[in-house]
Amino acid sequence: MNNLDNRFAVIGAGPYGLAVASHLRALGAEVRIFGKPMDFWASQMPKGMLLRSPWLGSNIGDPNRALTLDRYESTLGSRLDRGRVHLDDFVRYGQWFQQQALPDLDQRNVSTMVPDAAGYRITLEDGEFFHSPNVVVAAGIGSFPNRPVLFGSLPEDLVSHASHRTNQNLGRFAGKRVIVVGAGQSAVESAALLQEGGAEVEVLIRQPKLRWLKPRWPKFRPVIDFLLDTKMNPLRAPARIGSSSIGWLVERPALYTMMPREQQEKFSRLAFLPAASGWLESRTRRVTFSPGRHAVNVTVRGDKVHLQLNDGGERTVDHVLLGTGYKVDIERYSFLSRELLQGVRAIDGFPVLNRGFESSLPGLYFVGAPATYSFGPLLRFVAGSQYAAMTLSRYAVRVPATRTFQNLQRTPAAEP
Repeated sequence: MNNLDNRFAVIGAGPYGLAVASHLRALGAEVRIFGKPMDFWASQMPKGMLLRSPWLGSNIGDPNRALTLDRYESTLGSRLDRGRVHLDDFVRYGQWFQQQALPDLDQRNVSTMVPDAAGYRITLEDGEFFHSPNVVVAAGIGSFPNRPVLFGSLPEDLVSHASHRTNQNLGRFAGKRVIVVGAGQSAVESAALLQEGGAEVEVLIRQPKLRWLKPRWPKFRPVIDFLLDTKMNPLRAPARIGSSSIGWLVERPALYTMMPREQQEKFSRLAFLPAASGWLESRTRRVTFSPGRHAVNVTVRGDKVHLQLNDGGERTVDHVLLGTGYKVDIERYSFLSRELLQGVRAIDGFPVLNRGFESSLPGLYFVGAPATYSFGPLLRFVAGSQYAAMTLSRYAVRVPATRTFQNLQRTPAAEP
């Protein structure tokens, strides 16, 4: 590979950006990585949050599998909580990973990126620009909060998404009445934190009942955990995505991508069914859950929010917190130019990627949540960073992209 093909820009310094950049460097690539390390986790997740993924599924991928949570814990000289990974511990682990693997990370944000004859022209927030023949977009899900249309026009101080930066400290709602909308991990954990912070909380759930993720046989949990997590187990599923019956499959993208599209979509739906971790059940005893109910009309009345529900009921509250998850749409990445987006083949907001995570524009790669259409649910979880980084780096170094954008020689990326 010549020096031109060997240059990569990685946009994003969360788990996926850190993993990909470290793998590329291990293969001799020249890498520049941009972004504040672990910024989304540090500034857009509520304080006190616990990760849904278990300890084993929370390792950021590195080429030698050496920069693990175990290794980080040993450097601290004190034990971390292995039962549930605390947000603060995970953020510090990610920052430690960056210092070990990528000490020259550039914390400036990328402002714009456009394709040109040399690959991509990247402009940083301070106006500096440069060219790179290869770019890996690892910008996370911070740009994709799913805000239902019904709440779209209401002010953020009355209706906000769980990932909004003002909700990092949910204790600000102490003494307030808050409605949480949603039935997934984000909604239920936010409800727990709100209630523990002194708020009066009701959760509106469209589905008939709240679904808890917990082992079928609680007494045998230690044995089940051992059997699932042991390295000798071929069905090992470290991220614990969805139920154990499908987890082993969706955590193996090489198998997942061999299935017909209809089967892939079926397993993805099962993996992403709204559900909350069973360990939250005891923390939400005093939270009011209202299954089968959703808002049909929402108005502002002074400094309150008034909701009319589908069953004819009404609520007037101080705030509505949207635990409605995320909807991937790469057009919401503000740094991607319209010219560039027109060249990326996408389906329902997801870029269609080839086996090496490359989009229909040569040398442009996507990892993390935008890759779930092509590789399955694992790419929404930290555990997927190892697979993505290893697969992308080996492919990108072995198969250099065509650089002339005026006369592309490569065919568009195929669906896996």
